Amino acid sequence: MDSIKIPSVLQKMNEIFEENGFKAYLVGGAVRDTLLGKEAHDLDVTTNARPEEVSKIFHKVIPTGIAHGTVTVHFMKKEIEVTTFRTESDYSDGRHPDKVEYTGNIEEDLSRRDFTINAIAADLKDGKLVDPFNGKSDIKKRIIRTVGLPEDRFSEDGLRPIRALRFSAQLNFKIEENTLNAISKPEILKKTQAVSVERFRDELMKLMKAEKPSVSLKLMEESGILKIFIPELLDGRNCIQGDFRGFHEFDVLDHLFYACDGAPKEKPLVRLAALFHDIGKPESKRIIESPSGQQYTFYNHEIISERISRKIMMRLKFSNAEIEEVCHLVKNHMFNYESIWTDAAVRRFLVKIKPENLENLFDLRLADIYGMHNCPVEGKNSQTIKLLNELSDRIKLEMEKENALSMKSLAVNGKDLIIAGIPAGKELGKVLQELFETVLEDPKQNKKEILIEIAKNIYRRNIN
Repeated sequence: MDSIKIPSVLQKMNEIFEENGFKAYLVGGAVRDTLLGKEAHDLDVTTNARPEEVSKIFHKVIPTGIAHGTVTVHFMKKEIEVTTFRTESDYSDGRHPDKVEYTGNIEEDLSRRDFTINAIAADLKDGKLVDPFNGKSDIKKRIIRTVGLPEDRFSEDGLRPIRALRFSAQLNFKIEENTLNAISKPEILKKTQAVSVERFRDELMKLMKAEKPSVSLKLMEESGILKIFIPELLDGRNCIQGDFRGFHEFDVLDHLFYACDGAPKEKPLVRLAALFHDIGKPESKRIIESPSGQQYTFYNHEIISERISRKIMMRLKFSNAEIEEVCHLVKNHMFNYESIWTDAAVRRFLVKIKPENLENLFDLRLADIYGMHNCPVEGKNSQTIKLLNELSDRIKLEMEKENALSMKSLAVNGKDLIIAGIPAGKELGKVLQELFETVLEDPKQNKKEILIEIAKNIYRRNIN
């Protein structure tokens, strides 16, 4: 294939470039994905027009990266990043070039890019490809290879090794041997260590959307990158959890990697919870001798896992909302539903996990089971699926009954109790909590006059 189809919006954009005497090309991931038969999302354009010239010929232009020759053009309801042909040199911070020079040569521009598969340009006029580093061939072979020597490319930008590993899982490509070996070299790891935690976090979350994140996670472990950014995970390596009961086939770390694969890829935070859900097991592990052999226990590992997950996510500067969502899932992943649960037990479970988290918690449970043997839970006849469906149906019934599932749903409030003679303060809060427990046990008690009498009895009991 010597050319690709150019999206209509870029064909229209190219007419403006040509009318003003400029050349323009589609570059990067959009070209790569098109050659792979995938839909191109991010449309990045490179041109011999300088930023100030681009700003003159298009109506709405935002100087998003003007220091590096990049602007964002708002065109036909699209945001298109446009960068002037350039060369780069001297990366003293291991991330950004100290010196950027414009060039009139597309081949020179492509020579500064990270991997051959990303160093292909397509002329906006006719889609004809410019491929000076045989990127097309590497795409066909499904290989990730740097443009030029890997040591040179990785020394320029410490994020590139992480991107190489992420692409491996995202594209299901092999990393070329010299490129892979360079990633674990001490001088390259030192550059990678200088990458901001925010940039690593962003790559990690992109990785969570890959078909099998475990591919890259294992490479991160082997290369030393995991030790830099999430060293807590490495405690799971060789932490054996499979005993004579046959629950687990893998050590804790491989279990976490495979559980991550087993969570839905359209839910990256659930995948992150799967990656962290048993991270506290090494700390909680105990060995019990029994007549059948050694038995491994991990009591309260979910509590420890939640604490470690929070520490990691705070360090990687996730948002508070993301931290709370993942940590809530990790903390509550050990629920063990049985058909003998009472309706009150179902209501208590629902209050504990919150209805909005139910689907994600079920997804995490299935991911956990997937990670035990690196295979999915099979079919509707699975006992696990049956029990989850049964619990889901019972929760729906409880929600349809509109029983009190929060303190706000109680038929009394603090003011009612104060009027009834219970003074404001800590005791009032305790009484309200007991009333809520009473109503969870028996929803028929949720009537104002009944609860006030119960509240008086609770208060008298507590002060005596």
